[in-house]
Amino acid sequence: MPTGPDLHPDLRVFFHFVLTSFPLHTMLSKLVLPLAVLGSLLLAGCRQSAPVGAPAGHPLEVGVVTLGTAPVAQTRELPGRTAAHRIAQVRARVNGIVQKRFFTEGADVREGELLYQIDPAPYQAVLDSARASLARAEANLTTARLQAARFKELVAVQAVSQQQYDDAVAAVGAGTAEVAAARAAITSAEIDLGYTKVTSPIAGRIGLSEVTEGAYVQAAQATLLTTVQQLDPIYVNLVQPSAEVSLLKRALEKGILQSGAGRDGTPVRLLLEDGTAYEHAGALQFSDVTVDRATGSVTLRVLFPNPRGDLLPGMFVRARFDEGVNPETLLAPQQGVGRNYRGQPTAWVVTPDGKAENRVIETGPTHGDQWIVTGGLKPGDRVIVTNLQRIRAGTTVIPVPWEKAEGPQD
Repeated sequence: MPTGPDLHPDLRVFFHFVLTSFPLHTMLSKLVLPLAVLGSLLLAGCRQSAPVGAPAGHPLEVGVVTLGTAPVAQTRELPGRTAAHRIAQVRARVNGIVQKRFFTEGADVREGELLYQIDPAPYQAVLDSARASLARAEANLTTARLQAARFKELVAVQAVSQQQYDDAVAAVGAGTAEVAAARAAITSAEIDLGYTKVTSPIAGRIGLSEVTEGAYVQAAQATLLTTVQQLDPIYVNLVQPSAEVSLLKRALEKGILQSGAGRDGTPVRLLLEDGTAYEHAGALQFSDVTVDRATGSVTLRVLFPNPRGDLLPGMFVRARFDEGVNPETLLAPQQGVGRNYRGQPTAWVVTPDGKAENRVIETGPTHGDQWIVTGGLKPGDRVIVTNLQRIRAGTTVIPVPWEKAEGPQD
C-alpha cells in the first residue's frame, strides 16, 4: 500500500476513514484491503487526463486536387458471341451409297479438298450412254446432210419433188437438234458424276461427319454430310440496346461527343471468357439496320483475325471500343473518392469558407487512376485526398495543392 509523500491527499483521507471505521480483526484483510484498492482505482480514473488531440476549431491541413476537364475517349463495353466468318453445309447432290470418307473430323481442310466418295458406277453408265447417243445423233446428222445435198441437185432438174427436198432439209435441222441434246445429256451426266466426289466448298475447319461409309444419301432430301466453318477471320456479334444507340447519335450531333474516324473501322479490343485480353484488335464492320423486337437491341458485327484458331464459334466474349471523344470530361482522383454506407460514391470538398463538405457524386468508368465524374462535382471544385480519416463535416481545413509525385499520403 502506498504511503508517505507519494500518496495523494485524497487517498490519505480515504485510507484514514477506512481504518477508523472498521476494527482490526480478521475481516480487515477481506474487506478493507479490497476497498482500498478500489478507491485507488477510482481516484486514478478521476485523475486521468483527457485524450490527446487537436484543440477544437484548430484548422486541419489537407491535400487537395482542383478538378478540371480533359478530352477523354468514351469507351463502350458490350457482350457478344463469336460466329464463323463463313459456314458451308456440305450436302449430297446425287443419290447413292457413300463409299469412303477422306477427312479427319475437326481438322482443317482446303477449298476443293475431297471429303466423300459416293458410288460413281451408275453415273458413269449414264455418261457412257449419253456419249453413245451423241455418236448416233452425229451419224444421223451426217446422213441427213448428205441426202439434203443430193436432193438439192435433183430438185433442180425435177428428178425429185420439192416436198422431198424440203423433208431432207428438215431432217438436217432435226439431226442438228439431236446432236445438241446429246451433248447436253453428256454435260449433265458429267456433272452428276462429278457430284459423286464431294469436295469442300471453302477452306476452314470441318466438323462431325453426319454419315458413315455405306449410308445411302439422296439429293432430293439434301442429306447433310458435314459442315465446314471458316474461322480466320472470325466474326463477333455484339448486342447494344437501341436506346443507347439513339443517345450516342444525339451526343454526336450536339457536339457532346466528337467522332474521330467514325464507327466503321474503329479498333475493337476483346476480353475472353476468363477475362484475359485477346492479342489481336478487330474492326467494326457494320451495325444492323433493324431493332430486334424481342430484345430491343441492335447487333454490331466485328471482324477479328484468328490465325491460331483461339476463337471458336459460340464463345461468350466482351468487346471494348471507343464510341467518341468527350472534350470536357470531368476527372477526379480515385484517392479522393470513397463510398458511404449506402454504397454511393462520395467525395470531401473544400467549401469557399474553408470547411470540409461531404458530397454524394455520380461516377462513370475509370480513366487511368481517375474517376470520370458525371454528377455532384464541377470544374474548379477542390477535392480532399489526404487526412480523410480525420475529417468531419464542417471541419475547418487548410487546403494545400497535392501532387501524386509527393508519394503515399494518409
